[in-house]
Amino acid sequence: MFITLRSLLKRLPKNYNEMVISIEKAKYIGDYKIDFFFSDGVHKQIDFSGFLLKAKNPMTKKYLDKQLFQSFDIEYGDIVWNDYEMCFPIWDLHEGTI
Repeated sequence: MFITLRSLLKRLPKNYNEMVISIEKAKYIGDYKIDFFFSDGVHKQIDFSGFLLKAKNPMTKKYLDKQLFQSFDIEYGDIVWNDYEMCFPIWDLHEGTI
């Protein structure tokens, strides 16, 4: 059986765009904490310090440098550091877990 993209898109619920959650704004507030504002109105403050301190990978540990940590961008509704060198699933952030 051959399924086309068009047929898959027709199966999506009509409110699909409302179901997609994205990060609208993120603000660094200090000590590895970031305030997140999501497209569905949810606001979460996430502390990344535990994650960074437990990290074994030097590509992640380097973000313990607070200046580097603050250099994130919001791209396509997601938070990214250094062209996706470090990023997190949006849903995990929305739920307040990393």
